[in-house]
Amino acid sequence: MNNKTKIAVLVSGGGTNLQAILDACDSGIITHGEVKCVISSKAGAYALERAKNHGIKGYVVSKKELGGQEAFEKKITDILREHEIELIVLAGFMSILSENFTKKYEERILNVHPSLIPSFCGKGYYGLRVHEAALSYGVKVTGATVHFVNEIPDGGRIILQKAVYIQDGDTPEVLQKRVMEQAEWKILPQAVEIVSKEICKNK
Repeated sequence: MNNKTKIAVLVSGGGTNLQAILDACDSGIITHGEVKCVISSKAGAYALERAKNHGIKGYVVSKKELGGQEAFEKKITDILREHEIELIVLAGFMSILSENFTKKYEERILNVHPSLIPSFCGKGYYGLRVHEAALSYGVKVTGATVHFVNEIPDGGRIILQKAVYIQDGDTPEVLQKRVMEQAEWKILPQAVEIVSKEICKNK
C-alpha cells in the first residue's frame, strides 16, 4: 500500500515503545502506517539509534536550546510539515505540548500512559511516579491506556486499554517493566494501526 499514513514518533529516552511500533510495522501488525521521522527532545536518546537502525530520519529538538515552548513547537511543526506527517505518536515524550499545538493536530496525536485512565493520570503522573502511586494506593489491577492527546494531560479520548495484575512484592521498577511488556508494547501498535487505517480511509 503506497498510501500509508505518515507517522512521526516523538521520544525523550530509550525508545522501547518506538521499537514496539517499528517491530509491528515489520511484522505486519501495522499495515496502514509508516514511521517517517523520529523527533527527540533530548540529544543522545537511544531512540535515535533505533530510528537510524531502521533507516528513519531522526531529529533533536531541545526546548532549552531553542529558548522556550513557542520556538520548540514551531521547530517540531516545521519537521512534521517537511515530512507531511498525518499522525503523531508520543512514545515516552517528556514534554507537555500546548493547547495551541494539540488543537492543530486534533485527534491526530496518540499517547500511551502507564495506568488505566482515569486512575493515576494527569499532571505530575509520568514514568515511575505512576507505578509508585498505584502500589502505594494498593490497587490490585493496573495497566496501560492509549488515548488521543488534547490540552488536558491524559485527558483525550481513550482508544485502547489493557489490564495488568499487580503481584506481591512488586517494586515500581518491576511493575513498570511488566506494564510495558504486557500492555504498552501490545496496545500502542494496535492503536497506531486503528488510527492509521481510519486516516487512510478518509484521505
